Amino acid sequence: MPKVGMEPIRKAALVRATITEIGRAGSLDVTVSQIARRAGMSAALAHHYFGSKEQIFLAAMRHILSIYGAEVRGALVAAGPDPRARLEAIVRGSFTRTNFRREVVSAWLNFYTLAQTVPAARRLLTVYQRRLHSNLMHALVPLAASRAQPIAEALAAMIDGVYIREALASGAPDGMAAADFVIGFLDRELGAAP
Repeated sequence: MPKVGMEPIRKAALVRATITEIGRAGSLDVTVSQIARRAGMSAALAHHYFGSKEQIFLAAMRHILSIYGAEVRGALVAAGPDPRARLEAIVRGSFTRTNFRREVVSAWLNFYTLAQTVPAARRLLTVYQRRLHSNLMHALVPLAASRAQPIAEALAAMIDGVYIREALASGAPDGMAAADFVIGFLDRELGAAP
């Protein structure tokens, strides 16, 4: 008989183990057995909770996106109503220590690959992209008027691009430098805005 209340704890352990294993491998080339072993349980139990490796990975990405969303929302609250401060909050929230660490960067890179062939991953990625675009547009319209749309698209592409570049880098990710790089671009674009 299963222990009451253990399911959420075990699922969370499997999600954390998935992120760690993908970071270790640098790809989705990990087995459910490896993930389960890292989480301290059997592969059968992992399959029982999630059904497949794909579902475990999607749960891991939902977890990553949930943390990302919470950090950005917190940064936006701290930024207040000032549009420029809100833009910086979105960018800095994208590169916090929690969001911009080696295993999370690897998970993002593999998430983009998975979204090309798995409809559930594509839907999840689309939700993230739309929310990012909406947040950027909300802050950019008062600052850049008719140029808000292309600037928002460029900022989103830069954030994603920095993650892709980081996946190929060696050493520990430097979130502060990454955020400063994107904010430098933003400042140049806003300087050119009418």
